[in-house]
Amino acid sequence: MKFLRYLARNPVSLFGVVILLAFVLIAVFAPVLAPPQSFQLSPYDTPRAGFLATPQPPSPEAVFGTTQGQYDIFYGVVWGTRTAFKIGLGVVAISVLIGTVVGAVAAYYGGVVEEVLMRIVDVFMAVPFLIAAMVLTALLGKGIVPITIALTTFGWMSYARIVRSEILRIREMDYIHAARSYGASDLRLIVLHILPNAMFPVLVLATMATGSMVLSASALSFLGVGTEEGYADWGQFIAYSRNWIVGQPGNPFQFWYTLAFPGAAVFLFVLSWNLVGDALRDMLDPRHAH
Repeated sequence: MKFLRYLARNPVSLFGVVILLAFVLIAVFAPVLAPPQSFQLSPYDTPRAGFLATPQPPSPEAVFGTTQGQYDIFYGVVWGTRTAFKIGLGVVAISVLIGTVVGAVAAYYGGVVEEVLMRIVDVFMAVPFLIAAMVLTALLGKGIVPITIALTTFGWMSYARIVRSEILRIREMDYIHAARSYGASDLRLIVLHILPNAMFPVLVLATMATGSMVLSASALSFLGVGTEEGYADWGQFIAYSRNWIVGQPGNPFQFWYTLAFPGAAVFLFVLSWNLVGDALRDMLDPRHAH
């Protein structure tokens, strides 16, 4: 109820929630909106209407038009929604798990353990994120799994730092000392008493990072080290528009559809997660309450 009351007072946050719910519905009903063909090995293999190099404008057969190589843009945008959720939620879930464990162990035990773990975090944070992810993806090969591994490898450190700072604050509170005096084990203290109260900032960061990870994955696909050729991925379809962003002389927007639809999908997906993350921050942190 608190969430609904907040949305009623904040139309921008409500807009973000509506967009996100729309993407969820598109992902759930993808087989209905864009039915896979019988000859496809995977539903994520975008069907093509031939091999003509020049993109074709929207038509009854391809409502969003086709890319170079005649991949159906509508099919790619619809099934690309599932790809976005897979990458975004997968990367964030694994990153939160790794970061929470590292941050909790470092903060609770302190001393040499904390020093070693946090210096490892510093080393990873010193590496340029997208360049490192691009190199690792190139080494692992194309596909959703290599992208997830690469983005997770260089995306867990912020969670470790936030969890560490929260636990350093929480572990000195009276109820923690009381639980310790009653003989609670370290594992019980961390899992039952400390982490639940340290996870609110992590939840906000994870919500905003979901969109950012999809943006990074799209960048990898655009650079040619992401998903395989023809895979339903927004970044892949934006890459197909690279040679057609500017049309012919006298008609510069001739191939607008090749960039507009997949680009709008990425923009709205990232925007929706950011707006939802802002809403969660405002509700969970009284310092930001309106």
